[in-house]
Amino acid sequence: MKQTPPRRALTFIFLTMVIDSIGWGIILPVMPQLIVDVTGDALSDATVIGGWLLVVYAGMQFFFAPVLGNLSDRFGRRPVLLLSLMMYGLNYLLMGWAPTLAWLFFGRVVTGMAASTYSTANAFVADVSAPDERAKNFGMMGAAFGIGFILGPAIGGLLGELGTRAPFYAAGGLALANCLFGYFVLPESLTVEHRRAFSWRRANPFGTAMQLVRYPVVWGLVGVVFLYQIGHHVLPATWSFYTIEKFGWSPGEIGASLAAVGTMMAVTQGYLIGVVVPRVGERMAAYLGLSFGAIAMVGYALSNTGWLLYVFLIPGALQGLSGAAIQSIMANQVPANAQGELQGGLGSIAGIASIIGPLAMTQTFGYFTAQQTPLYLPGAAFFLAALLTLLALALFYAQIRNVAVDTHLDGGKAVNG
Repeated sequence: MKQTPPRRALTFIFLTMVIDSIGWGIILPVMPQLIVDVTGDALSDATVIGGWLLVVYAGMQFFFAPVLGNLSDRFGRRPVLLLSLMMYGLNYLLMGWAPTLAWLFFGRVVTGMAASTYSTANAFVADVSAPDERAKNFGMMGAAFGIGFILGPAIGGLLGELGTRAPFYAAGGLALANCLFGYFVLPESLTVEHRRAFSWRRANPFGTAMQLVRYPVVWGLVGVVFLYQIGHHVLPATWSFYTIEKFGWSPGEIGASLAAVGTMMAVTQGYLIGVVVPRVGERMAAYLGLSFGAIAMVGYALSNTGWLLYVFLIPGALQGLSGAAIQSIMANQVPANAQGELQGGLGSIAGIASIIGPLAMTQTFGYFTAQQTPLYLPGAAFFLAALLTLLALALFYAQIRNVAVDTHLDGGKAVNG
């Protein structure tokens, strides 16, 4: 089987991620109101329910991401990716129709089982990228998410003015159209000679963890990714609730702010990573990104006017330097026939973080904004996220200080020192 040309393959996967991200971002401005409409609860109670919806999704992702990652190492990235996109589309339609809270939870269960879009896409990127190009190309995937995040929330905010459920139907249509688009144009990236047999012993969170232990640098960075992702969940889990509670924003204003997040994210991921990482290396890029992330979280918590939030979106976007850099370090440590397993393992870690993170952030927000709270502090969840990001920074320093990992400084080959 002939290897797919990297530029062509990355173009296809980039467009797929943009469209998929648009669908995801559309529903964010109206999710709080949908929960309120279905349950009849107050906003603070709806926040807690929103956290549990994310937890259910993440729990399924924890168990099934390694399965799908190993399946992609056996059968290729294309079929697994298309399956995920189809399931996402059906879930959005189901949530738009859902008459009760139980149906919302059912939709999240099904989607969580097939939630491998980004991990499979990242394995795709690893397949077609030279080691010293991976940080930049992983950054381009983040830029695709950012572009979708510019368009998605803005569209969702506008559609939300027409009706709470309209954005979900639009998201479902986009995701299914994306799946159809991928069926005709998305190539396979994993050549036959780089595939390996599927094994249930490895295709589970614990089996995958045992495989990752064989790569000391990768295993050492798992904790960094875990802490960072728990804190990072504060934005999708509480942003809509926080801005409504503190500033009284409408769905349109929430959508505009999230579009600004996407714009800055796209600039960082699509441009700055390609400029900064070759100059300072993956290690320093990770230090910078984590530091900026902590600054942004504290800034969000302390902002007393809506416009000040926009100021702190700048360091918030720059934290994206760390994600691509750390992912590049990890991907350069494993062979071609284990990239899907690595990304599936990271998906499982993301699943655990997605259980703990949204639950911790929404519960923290709900506690400090409830009527009977002893201390009214809407920004408490952002303070918690800042602390977790600082812990991730300290752990990264402890794990990486004696390891040579900057591929652009050693000819494209990662070295364990």
